[in-house]
Amino acid sequence: MDQDALYAEALSTFGTLFAEAAAAGEPDPTAMTVATAGLDARPSARMVLLKGHDARGFVFYTHLDGRKGRELQENPRAALLFHWPRVRDGVQVRIEGAVALVDEAEADAYFASRPRGSQIGAWASRQSEPLASVEEFERRLADAEAEFAGREVPRPPRWSGLRVRPERIEFWYGAQFRLHQRWLYACDAADAWTKRMLFP
Repeated sequence: MDQDALYAEALSTFGTLFAEAAAAGEPDPTAMTVATAGLDARPSARMVLLKGHDARGFVFYTHLDGRKGRELQENPRAALLFHWPRVRDGVQVRIEGAVALVDEAEADAYFASRPRGSQIGAWASRQSEPLASVEEFERRLADAEAEFAGREVPRPPRWSGLRVRPERIEFWYGAQFRLHQRWLYACDAADAWTKRMLFP
């Protein structure tokens, strides 16, 4: 199978499992762990929501000045993890790859689709920075509400989308006695994709 067909197969498998997760009643199939590391090589992980996926990669949105935004600017590589325990006998999807900003038009369009409260919150939050009190954040929310009263809320200049372009996609299928089945799709430096099984 050629490299483009293998990548297409991996994306198709992800799409199938993602649909199964929704049908199985997973609380939020879009929830994924994003792991990053800055120049100090100290890893950090958090849950975010997948907001788009296609052949270009997997997209989520964030403040670029928050911890994950800063780390991804220092070291533009990330690992994603989906866990859908209600699918089949439990499924994990692990994705690793390089990260790049989405274009301005795409970020603007997504921001415009968000609830107004979320838009206001993006302006009020100084993500990952120390916060003295709940009241301080409430004041910042009120200030942002007043600033944009009666008009659309624009996207903050340091808030955008990040796209992870896969270089590795692993599908982990749970089984009894930890006899799991694992399939790894990997892309080498020449952009050639391979597919192989891994020991559980």
